[in-house]
Amino acid sequence: MSRTEPRSAHPAADEVRQRLEHARTTRLAQLKALDETGQSPGDHLMSNQKDAINRVLREIDEAFARVEDGTYGICLGCSKSVPPERLEILPHTRYCVGCQGRA
Repeated sequence: MSRTEPRSAHPAADEVRQRLEHARTTRLAQLKALDETGQSPGDHLMSNQKDAINRVLREIDEAFARVEDGTYGICLGCSKSVPPERLEILPHTRYCVGCQGRA
């Protein structure tokens, strides 16, 4: 079953899943492009880029889990709702702006 297949009739959850799947696809394409360019030994910049992309992919997976358990959009720092505008820009975010600065 694809992660974008709806598991509920909740349209907002389906929209969130689509945004997360788009974010995942974009990051996977970035990783593929980096792999295709090749990496010379000691290329720390490319290694750091791959690490950052992999970190975001883990955050996306965690966001999918939060959608499923009903906690998506709740800040892990203060337990308040993350503004929809922030979730639209960063659908995998775990924190509101205030708590992100402290994380």
